[in-house]
This record gives sequence, C-alpha cells and structure tokens, in this order.
Amino acid sequence: MTRMNLLTLGFHDSATEMAFVRHILPRLRLQGRAAIILGTIIYFLYGAVDHLFVPADLLDEVWQVRVLALIVPAGVLILSYLPWFERYNQLPLGLVGLSAALGLIAMLWRLPLESAAYCFPGMMLATFYTYNLLGTRFIHALLINVAVLILYNLLFGVIRDFPEAVLLSQNFFLVSANLIGGAAGYLAEFYRRQLFLREMQLEEERQLHLNRSLHDRLTGLPNRDLLDDRINQALALARRDQARHAGFFIDLDGFKSINDRLGHDHGDIVLRSVARRLESVMRETDTISRIGGDEFFVLVQDIGSCDSARHLAEKLIALIEQPIPELPGKHELSASIGICLFPRPGLANTPEGIIRCADQAMYQAKADGRRCHRFADMLV
Repeated sequence: MTRMNLLTLGFHDSATEMAFVRHILPRLRLQGRAAIILGTIIYFLYGAVDHLFVPADLLDEVWQVRVLALIVPAGVLILSYLPWFERYNQLPLGLVGLSAALGLIAMLWRLPLESAAYCFPGMMLATFYTYNLLGTRFIHALLINVAVLILYNLLFGVIRDFPEAVLLSQNFFLVSANLIGGAAGYLAEFYRRQLFLREMQLEEERQLHLNRSLHDRLTGLPNRDLLDDRINQALALARRDQARHAGFFIDLDGFKSINDRLGHDHGDIVLRSVARRLESVMRETDTISRIGGDEFFVLVQDIGSCDSARHLAEKLIALIEQPIPELPGKHELSASIGICLFPRPGLANTPEGIIRCADQAMYQAKADGRRCHRFADMLV
C-alpha cells in the first residue's frame, strides 16, 4: 500500500496524490462553500453582542475590521466556481481561516484589555474552523494556526505587553485548541486518505477480476464474452454510420502436429506467439479474440471493401507462417481464414450469426486445401 508522510499526510507517490486530489475535489468545493457561508454568518452574529463589550466610540471601527476580514472569504467563494480552483484550492481556503483570525486580532488590538475576554473565544473558534471545517489539509491548517499563535504573542506579549496572567491563560487555551482541533483534523485526513487507498485497492482488484473474466488466460486476448460485446458495438455503429465491418475466423493449420510432437508447453508458445503477431499488425480499434483451442477471431471495424479484407487475410496468413524461434527444429504452421462482412441482408446480424458465418467460410478454406481464405456465402 502506498506510504504517506506522517507529518504532511501526503502520499509519497505523486500519481496517487494527484488521484486523491481529483477524488476529493467535488466534496472540497461543497465543503469550502458551506464553511465560508456558515463562517460569515457566525462572524456577523458575533457583532450582535458588540455593544455589550465594545466601547461605543470603537463600534464603527470594529465593524470596519469585521467587514474587511470578510472580503477574503467572499473572494474565495467566487473562486470556488472557477476552473482555477481545481488546481489551487488549499491556499485560498487557508487564507479564509487566516483572515478570520487576523480580523479578531485586529479587533483585539484596538480594544482595551477588559474586552479581551470578548474577542479571545472567537480566536479559538477560528482555530477549530481552520482545522476542521474549511477543508484545508492538516499541514496547512497547522502552519496557519502556528503563525497566528506566534503573531498573537508578539503583538500582545511583546508590543502590547498584556499582563502575564492574561497572556499565559490565553496561550494555554490557544495551544489546547490547536492540540484538540489539530488532532481531530489530522485523524480525519489520515483516515480519509486510508479509506481512499482501500477503495483504490478494491477498484484495482475489481478491474483485475473483470479483466480475467473477459480475457483468455493463456494469451491475454479478449474471450468470447468480450468479443460478443465488441461485435454488438460494431453493429450499433453500423446502424448509425452505415459502416461495414468484417469478422475473420482463423484456424491454425499444422498446430495439432506441433502440439502432439513437441507437447502442450510448445503448443502454448505457438498460441501466445500467434496472439502477439496478430496484435502487432491490427489497429487499436480492432478486436483480436481467442475463442477456443487454436481458433482466433479478428473483428475489424470499418473494413471498407472486399479487397481490403482480402489483402488483410493474405497478410495475416503470411504473418502466421513466419518461423517461431522458440520452437526446436522445423515446423509448418499456417492458417485457414473465413471472412464474414457485415451487416448485410440475409445474415443473422448477431454475434452468434456473424461468428458462425465466418466459421463456415473457414471450413470452406480448409476444404479447398488450407493455407487460404474464403468469403462467406451471401446466403449464409
């Protein structure tokens, strides 16, 4: 399982980190917006009790600070609707928490000492808000709140020179808020990332099982189930675009002799070699399937004309006849190919009908001496 940095909680693997970022982005957008709206409401409600703690001559100034502090959240709320937010969301979200704390510090700076009890609880709320509600990563929230704590002590412990008892008690609660809020934020992000890794692992296992169920274990080629699905897709494409497709039923000539003479292990080598050769010359849009024994089926989309199908069949026969270096001694391997062009009237335009049509054409090639191809009868 991908390891994480225990301090930053970032994944060591950059691809996994990017996948996680993309995974949480929709939730992060909604969480950030909800947190900004809720924080704005609380910030305004905070002002409802100003008259109980703030001297009358400072009320306007406190409200000016409050409104200025809300400019950043308003801007980030707008940014959350832009594509830019997809890549750069941690900095603006962190600035929302920082602006809330700085606004309270600015108020506290202007207020007399006896009003400290009014602003200080708000700083603790801002601490929890940054760690647990905004959606900022733990490490970013930690840096922001440590910076706020240092700034608070510089302003009120060195410059303003608050009484030692007041400063110590407030530091105790600020540090405690950081420990509790930080621990909650750390654990939430840690387990969210662990859950993502587990979900990713389960998805990989699901894809592996799905891939195995739809592919031949020996060659890795699509099996009959996946081939049927691809033929159905080709038929749907033909109905929409009037395209013409082709199915090539390939049976190996001389395979039984190699298998009986050299054994099944060498027979498997032949099948894997043929599979790789077919893959090397076909397009990505085509499908190469092993449908049993030494039989392969190639589905070619948008084949064009009979001449194109004929040329491809000759090319495939020549390719299969090339020597296989892994086999000892001389061997004769070739192929008989049946070709079915579809869709067309008079043909059962289904996967079963198309494969059966190409299969019958392949048997005609066998009957005509092998090492050749034949087109399916129009009446099949």
